[in-house]
Amino acid sequence: MKLLLDTHLLLWAAGDPERLPAPARTMIEDPAHQLVFSAASLWEIAIKNGLGRSDFRADPALLRRGLLDNGYIELAITGRHAVAVAGLPPLHKDPFDRMLIAQAIADGLLLLTVDHGIAPYSGPIQIF
Repeated sequence: MKLLLDTHLLLWAAGDPERLPAPARTMIEDPAHQLVFSAASLWEIAIKNGLGRSDFRADPALLRRGLLDNGYIELAITGRHAVAVAGLPPLHKDPFDRMLIAQAIADGLLLLTVDHGIAPYSGPIQIF
């Protein structure tokens, strides 16, 4: 199964794994799963780190390199994903989360998240 990690889980998996909820850690560490990260997460980190958000303290270039070196698959943002965002109901305002939801639906990935604001969306989403 391909798992798309949301930005917080991605940051925790890469640099602070003890913050991962135990069920998420179990899924991430299962070698049967392919781990996927979105360019949207790197974009979110770059923007929010630049704004001084303490929960997004990471160098997106170093994070990307580390994820790729550890076998993660990078998911680009495509026009198909952008169009899929337009089909989502306006339940959650964060554009980065909306893109991750659209990517998970469009590409048949299971989105792992700790964001309960995503709960109202139907689709392949696992909330911890």
